[in-house]
Amino acid sequence: MDLPVSRVHNSRWPAGLMTAATMGIAIFGAFLGSGAFGGTPIQQASDGYLGPDSTLLAPSTPAFSIWSLIYCGLIVYAVYQLTPAGRQSQTAARYRLPASAAALLNAVWILVAQSGLLGASVVVIFILLTTLGWLIAQLNRYQTETRSEHWIMWVTFGVYLGWVSIASIANTAAWLASLGIGVSALWAPGAAIALISAAVMIGFAATAYGGGHLAAALAMAWGLGWIGHSRLSGSNQSDLVGISALIAAGILALGSVLLAVHAWRKGRR
Repeated sequence: MDLPVSRVHNSRWPAGLMTAATMGIAIFGAFLGSGAFGGTPIQQASDGYLGPDSTLLAPSTPAFSIWSLIYCGLIVYAVYQLTPAGRQSQTAARYRLPASAAALLNAVWILVAQSGLLGASVVVIFILLTTLGWLIAQLNRYQTETRSEHWIMWVTFGVYLGWVSIASIANTAAWLASLGIGVSALWAPGAAIALISAAVMIGFAATAYGGGHLAAALAMAWGLGWIGHSRLSGSNQSDLVGISALIAAGILALGSVLLAVHAWRKGRR
């Protein structure tokens, strides 16, 4: 026998509340990562290897302002879970677990990085990246139930995926630098450019596979642009890497927009 609508709504309150709570934990972790409440700022943690001039793939400090957009998206997502539409949505129910895992993994990463465990932070960030990649893949597979839900999910977690893709590269470079691998090596700029080129290809793939959704690719272009800025203006300068990163950011942004326009026109036919 079907439950009355009111009882169905009530039965989904706990799941919505727990999901909203995980978003709150992620945001609290962000305050710790900024140095509030006595936490060590991420750029000063792990002996400074996560700072803007630590490696050839470290972005400038302003790049991290993208977290404000991500956290705003997580707040909107959390509020949506508590609305009648969010509590009824089968789509929302499907994505609560990976979305909550992504939020909690970010908080775990902050704690691990502040503890100076760079190797462990690499493991955590790639688990986070895999979780976000799976969530976006599922979004592409299953249609959301409302337009608001569609945009909340694609923008929030698309930007999140794009930024973590760049952050994972920078995090890995920081860990390798802490081990003395690639520091001042002749092959380091070439390796950095190869990874930047790979990021562009991944960004294009994300746009094409996502049916023209731009959030992930534009977030990656943002990160690449600030890597270029850091290499051209910081203490760890490299004109080759800096210019390459800026060109890559422009190619990714423009190319992704063209792919999105193509997907939009194809969808209208």
